Amino acid sequence: MTTKANSIVKPLSAVGMPAAMDKTLLRFKSLGDSFVQKVLPALIVGFILMLIWELLSSSQGATLPSPSKVVKDTWELIINPFYNNGGTDVGMGWQILASLERVAYGYSLAVIVGISLGVLVGQSTWAMRGLDPIFQILRTVPPLAWLPISLAAFQDSSPSAIFVIFITAIWPIIINTSVGVRNIPEDYRNVAKVLSLNGYEYFTKVMLPAAAPYIFTGLRIGIGLSWLAIVAAEMLIGGVGIGFFIWDAWNASMISDIVLALVYVGVVGFLLDKFIGFISSLVTRGTSN
Repeated sequence: MTTKANSIVKPLSAVGMPAAMDKTLLRFKSLGDSFVQKVLPALIVGFILMLIWELLSSSQGATLPSPSKVVKDTWELIINPFYNNGGTDVGMGWQILASLERVAYGYSLAVIVGISLGVLVGQSTWAMRGLDPIFQILRTVPPLAWLPISLAAFQDSSPSAIFVIFITAIWPIIINTSVGVRNIPEDYRNVAKVLSLNGYEYFTKVMLPAAAPYIFTGLRIGIGLSWLAIVAAEMLIGGVGIGFFIWDAWNASMISDIVLALVYVGVVGFLLDKFIGFISSLVTRGTSN
């Protein structure tokens, strides 16, 4: 009886194992192809740029530190990003988190207000005629130009920085949302009328899904502008934050610290953009880029 059972189990295992191995191999092959196509070119170009930078910085009369010197000078900052000696003497991790906290507040407000105003402008011809010219004028004001006004209004640096982020990020969100709402296919509107959808149902089942690719385009632009704005604003308002860290390092002639901070700024900005892009792909099922 045992021999017969084993003779049945072995063929089944022989059939199942190759199929599982094939799936595993396909997954590894897919990961390998993705690495070669997307990651490897960036690594090669980055290595070449680092090599050129190293050679140029090692030449006589060079004023900027080489990559090897940057790593040597900032090694303690790299390996211990969360030290805290009190005041503004904290690690790069805390500096980044402080900046991200301000971005989170300002950007969240911009998303709520921007989408709401974008829907209003996209739906109403009168709102578009009345508000669009004002939006077009205000959006051309440089972000830092708002800082003195916000400091005068709030009398505090933190809410002033949040306001600068808000006023910087809101314009692409408003504009792209309004364009998305105006471009809803007429067939969708007709179906909504036939089904007698109320305002809430039309908003959640027709308007938002149809305009989502446009909205997320505005959100991706907005998050990038938010990160740019806070780094610049923190140079002026002071306190804990990556922007003030860069300015403080400049005043102390610590160029290597500035270079390291710029690397952190670039990486965080890249990750923020990819995060919004990932959420966009989930919500729109890959229909937006």
